Amino acid sequence: MARRLVTTEGLTEDQEEILKVVREFVEKEIIPVATDLEHADEYPTQIVEGLKELGIFGLMIPEEYGGLGESLLTYALCVEEIARGWMSVSGVINTHFIVAYMLMQHGTEEQKQKYLPRMATGEVRGAFSMSEPALGSDVSAVSTKATKQDDGSYSITGQKMWLTNGGSSNLVAVLCKTDEGADSVYRNMTTFLIEKEPGFGETAQGITVPGKIDKMGYKGIDTTEMILEGHVISADQILGGEPGQGFYQMMDGVEVGRVNVGARAVGIANRAFELGIAYAQQRETFGKPIAQHQAILFRIAEMATKVETAHAMVVRAARKKDAGERNDVEAGMAKMLASEYCNEVVEASFRIHGGYGYSKEYEIERLYREAAFMLIGEGTSDIQKMIIGRSLLKDYKL
Repeated sequence: MARRLVTTEGLTEDQEEILKVVREFVEKEIIPVATDLEHADEYPTQIVEGLKELGIFGLMIPEEYGGLGESLLTYALCVEEIARGWMSVSGVINTHFIVAYMLMQHGTEEQKQKYLPRMATGEVRGAFSMSEPALGSDVSAVSTKATKQDDGSYSITGQKMWLTNGGSSNLVAVLCKTDEGADSVYRNMTTFLIEKEPGFGETAQGITVPGKIDKMGYKGIDTTEMILEGHVISADQILGGEPGQGFYQMMDGVEVGRVNVGARAVGIANRAFELGIAYAQQRETFGKPIAQHQAILFRIAEMATKVETAHAMVVRAARKKDAGERNDVEAGMAKMLASEYCNEVVEASFRIHGGYGYSKEYEIERLYREAAFMLIGEGTSDIQKMIIGRSLLKDYKL
């Protein structure tokens, strides 16, 4: 099928080449197996090995640390391609990438040397842990506590929730409460770089990863809890070396994560559009393909417009961050719009499919469940609106 939608102007030859390779990989290695793996909730081991070989785990890691040194834009465009094949696969690289990004931006030189080269190859796999069972959007309510010991080390106790790659990762960036004596709750938080073994059960001293959480969609990837009971860690493992910076480091990571989720939503929506427009030309009612009925034709037009709009917003947010500018508003807008539009486009495609869309044999059934996750991952639409609104009030202050 020819492609007209979701193209990006002004890309370099390198960027075009990377996207071409990723697109071919998705067509050959992901789309043919995605539905079977997803229905079996099976981890995509072979696909992940293929992504390692392509260098995707080191896409944005600087060349001096063994990565490809690419931009957030390149990364977001790769995510669109991968999520078009199977959204779960983009989840395997996203949390890894957030941890690598936080190390690149905030890590000490020792921490960068220690982790980035091995993250670039996929030998070290990152996970990112902010949420807890009793908190989602309200990050200030973090209760996992790191207590300083007499010898300068810390002991961490608490419970974390919704770790993407919680089982398969061996490096977790964990937000904890530390007592820095600061007057603001936000300055009493620290990010620790916790090492553990991949797998489930007790995976390090004082660390238990109970097992996979069974989810409606986003299958194949391990989403877990993490229980910490007196996990002893040296002060060297504080991201950036200084306590009290954790909240700001995490928010920086979430900002690029939002661009990523926007890109995932574009990928899902693009695939739903392709499936819908193909089905509408094959299925006939009342003596003609349903694409020739105005109701369906209008639906196709609206779907395509939403896919294009969401893509443009994601590209804009990524380019702004790449230019070294703050992109909280743009990332929030892109994530909110792309996730809402993704749900609308998937639902429209689902309606075009009629009864077949409800059958597990058709891909749209899987996309329907995956699109729902886009509405809540990396901050709900309501949280995005609060971020956007507050920021705009500052910019347009009377």
